[in-house]
Amino acid sequence: MIVFPNAKINIGLRIVERRPDGYHNIESIMVPVGWCDILEIVPSETGRETLTVTGSAPDCPPEKNLVIKALRAVERYTGKPLPAFDIYLHKVIPDGAGLGGGSSDASSAIMLANELAGLGLSKEEMAGIAAGVGADCPFYIYNRPMYVRGIGDILTPVELPALAGLGIAIVKPDSEAVSTKEAYAGVTPAPLAAGESLPEAVGAPVAEWKLGSTLRNDFEASVFPLRPKIGRTLARLREYGPLYSAMTGSGAAVFGIFESVKMAEEAIAGFDGCRCFAGTL
Repeated sequence: MIVFPNAKINIGLRIVERRPDGYHNIESIMVPVGWCDILEIVPSETGRETLTVTGSAPDCPPEKNLVIKALRAVERYTGKPLPAFDIYLHKVIPDGAGLGGGSSDASSAIMLANELAGLGLSKEEMAGIAAGVGADCPFYIYNRPMYVRGIGDILTPVELPALAGLGIAIVKPDSEAVSTKEAYAGVTPAPLAAGESLPEAVGAPVAEWKLGSTLRNDFEASVFPLRPKIGRTLARLREYGPLYSAMTGSGAAVFGIFESVKMAEEAIAGFDGCRCFAGTL
């Protein structure tokens, strides 16, 4: 079976609290976008599990690949081994970009294993398994706009009619990558102010999202001084007139929401030395 694990963007990413366990509670609106990897999982021809990774991914030992970690998590949950699979992963979504490509691959692997092995797991069960693999992973089990809280494991569906028919441009400088650990090291958590609500803020027309501070990405304040090229890339993207723009996740990718796909395509044409995507929302 072959699937196309997609990326996501964060519309607003607030770091609201450092937890006793060292993790951070966040509030964000996560939205799927059409920049995709390719994942194929089929019964093994040799009776032994194999993993072949191609594309833009850096070298990574199989045991550290999130797809393999996801399959082991399924086995721990069910208490029995999965059939041996041949796994082919072609990476297109950039790593170290805040686009959730690895998390998407992992969740897709959980869903494929569920189907191929006939496990009969519910979405809620698969989301629980995914939460043990990575903070962003549960989102991809549902793969629709979500209001995300906690460490990324508390998900509430949101409707975003304001995005219908709009275009999106994503730009990731080739020379930049930001680790999650590095990004969190520089943030100062703070709860949302009285009256601030991310779900209410995204209910307004997209052009109004940039007028207040509710839908800001708190990582920008700590990441841009460390990686000024990311800040410059966002500033340049804004010259093309997006309705709303920000860094996604902990970086290094930035995005702009435009009135049309054509405008998004024209925006990314102006960038060299970057990985870019344009599509519809």
